[in-house]
Amino acid sequence: MKRKINCETARNFPVEKALEKLGHFPNRTTEQEAWFLSPFRSETQASLKVSRTKNRWYDHGEGIGGNVIDLVCRILRCTIKEALSFLDDDNANGSIKRQPLGNTLESQIQIIEVKELEHLALLQYLSLRSIPIIVAKTYCKEVWYNYRDKTFFAVGLKNHKSGWELRNRLFKNSSSPKSYTIIQNKNKQLILLEGMFDLLSLAMLDTKLLNTSDILVLNSLAFIKDAEKYFETYDLVNLYLDRDTTGQKATKYLIDKHNHVLDKSNRYENHKDLNDLLSHEKGR
Repeated sequence: MKRKINCETARNFPVEKALEKLGHFPNRTTEQEAWFLSPFRSETQASLKVSRTKNRWYDHGEGIGGNVIDLVCRILRCTIKEALSFLDDDNANGSIKRQPLGNTLESQIQIIEVKELEHLALLQYLSLRSIPIIVAKTYCKEVWYNYRDKTFFAVGLKNHKSGWELRNRLFKNSSSPKSYTIIQNKNKQLILLEGMFDLLSLAMLDTKLLNTSDILVLNSLAFIKDAEKYFETYDLVNLYLDRDTTGQKATKYLIDKHNHVLDKSNRYENHKDLNDLLSHEKGR
């Protein structure tokens, strides 16, 4: 009978190998350490360090770290018992027995209905964000979904893999598979946006620009490299990313790498993003 793994033996499992089996691969490595993009947020510069000598990890962005059990629990949002089950190696080749990632938020969300926006609470939420219903209906739907045996509804933006970005006044969720949203109309320029409300806000601020451009909404800065594959098909790429540290780092990365990419965030200087600018102009 195979002996069950315990915390003491599980701690010896390589942190780097656990990350790779969870779908996270190092951006750079040395003999003593490996650096990963943090699995806890979107970023373009690796901030999670794994010590190969100590078999420990540390996330410089959040100032937290620990052993492999801590990491698995945090990524999968699971209990220690579930983490031990994930790390339990019962394969002859010594690889991890990977469990379905059923503890992640995205995989627990089940879409049950998609329809035109009409719920009063969502219309009020859109109004608070300075978005008229006619604009929201152009790009979004009303999405009802189940999560942990409860039913919720949200404004939904569909991504190119048929997953949904979900927003209401209380929650910011997404359904699996998570990906970017692209709207292609065979235009010569591309607009790169960070999120759903950037798209809706730009539709309010510059309808003509949207009508003469293709649009790519990242839905997460983690999809920047996926977005880059489209750049070569356009004469011009305009960036409207957030004016926070992460957004500006992503902007610099893209401008330094591509000659036909322009930073348009000066349009909302002194504001975090397009929706912040729109709300300011509407007096909200």
